[in-house]
Amino acid sequence: MVKDNKLIKPFVKWAGGKRQLLPELRKRIPKQMSTYYEPFVGAGAVLFDLQPEKAIINDANHELINAYKVIRDKVEQLIADLKTHQNEKDYYYETRALDRTTEYEELSDVKRASRILYLNKTCFNGLFRVNQKGQFNVPFGKYKNPNIVNEEVLRAVSGYLNNNEVKILSTDFEEAIKYMRKEAFVYFDPPYHPLSDTSSFTSYTRDGFDEADQKRLKKLCDNLTKRGCRFLLSNSSADLILELYKDYTIEYIDATRAINSKADQRGEIKEVLVRNYEVNDLNG
Repeated sequence: MVKDNKLIKPFVKWAGGKRQLLPELRKRIPKQMSTYYEPFVGAGAVLFDLQPEKAIINDANHELINAYKVIRDKVEQLIADLKTHQNEKDYYYETRALDRTTEYEELSDVKRASRILYLNKTCFNGLFRVNQKGQFNVPFGKYKNPNIVNEEVLRAVSGYLNNNEVKILSTDFEEAIKYMRKEAFVYFDPPYHPLSDTSSFTSYTRDGFDEADQKRLKKLCDNLTKRGCRFLLSNSSADLILELYKDYTIEYIDATRAINSKADQRGEIKEVLVRNYEVNDLNG
């Protein structure tokens, strides 16, 4: 299923992105499926690597999903607006502060997508983080030449989204796979459960993703298994995750985390891949 168009790739930097793990994920993702589901799509590294002809993608981050839709429907308008941004500190903070004003609600979908892509490319360490009020709160990155307008990638992603049957949602992860059938396949990449009390980074949305959500996701995986549906899940190697999925196949993967708000928490860590199907099923 992996396709050759290398320009179809993530258009945002994303903490927890899966680009580095793609070789390991490819080995485990079935070659045949009716529909590809990804309820925590994030930057879309796996989606854009597989480039399935039929997919349902979802993310709880409404601003991110708005960007996907604008890239699909209004890519040239988005590119034109991105070219108006300035890599300048005062301008950055002025743009960042828009979601703290009443005028933010009046911004067009193109303006909102342009703003979030600009902030993502110029903020500190490529973080996407919001506070309890849902406001973007990452400081200026001070990069000399950030690639704010990657026209080739934006047009390639737009082409993929338009030339295939890709449904884009922004709802709860359970709702996103509500109508999944046995022939389909789902890849779960939720916000990882923290390895320690000080390492939590779940603020992609104002509501975060807590232990109760992790348990709810596991229950969903149990229901999928009972229905004969295949799933692959990524998460941290936290004790909670190992305990929750002890009845499934768990594999440890080395991963390097380059994006973190704390420098001493970047570096190589152990992650896990959990699945409910056998390796010899991968071609079927």
